[in-house]
Amino acid sequence: MESGPTIKTRWERRKDARPQELLSAALDFFVEKGFAATRLEEVAKRAGVSKGTLYLYFSSKEDLFKAVVRENLLPLIGEAEKEFAHYEGSSANLFRRYMLSWWERIGNTKLSGISKLMIADAGNFPEIADFYHTEFIIPGNAMIRRLLERGMESGEFRRIDLDNATHLVAAPIVMLMLWKHFPNACQTPISPEHYVATFIDLYLNGLLNDKTAPLP
Repeated sequence: MESGPTIKTRWERRKDARPQELLSAALDFFVEKGFAATRLEEVAKRAGVSKGTLYLYFSSKEDLFKAVVRENLLPLIGEAEKEFAHYEGSSANLFRRYMLSWWERIGNTKLSGISKLMIADAGNFPEIADFYHTEFIIPGNAMIRRLLERGMESGEFRRIDLDNATHLVAAPIVMLMLWKHFPNACQTPISPEHYVATFIDLYLNGLLNDKTAPLP
């Protein structure tokens, strides 16, 4: 006789949810306080578990931070790479989709606070800085570079210095994320949506080959 599906008890379901609850609480504290000021006992308390339970899943604060990045940011890189591999439209439209998605899924969410954290704490915690650069920045920049190369190889984009062009794509969006977390640093109120749209317009019209009609 075949047995029916295993039904987990409430305690078992709660146990399975703990790592995700801890990662969610950790992201909140890392964004609110930064890496140095985040305390593991506070993370555990917000997640509704003991500090000892936290250590069952994560061996240190560094390990917890790495898990936050891997859980929240790396899947977005993977999704972008899949879209890139199967996209058949113009490189200009792909660029637009990539930048809008970057803002909507990272810049306009609490994940943007990780950039603030890295700028504030990277000098004192080189291990997490190296991890973040290797796991997220390098793959993200590689995606931008491949996108630009795609347009140049097809003749849609004019040929420019790819190294600097890649950095010039990321820098304005990173700055916008920092303004979001430090609003007093920008004396003039900024509409993020208009900012991103203007950036896309300026960058693409600078990239497009002279034989291509300017974007509207």
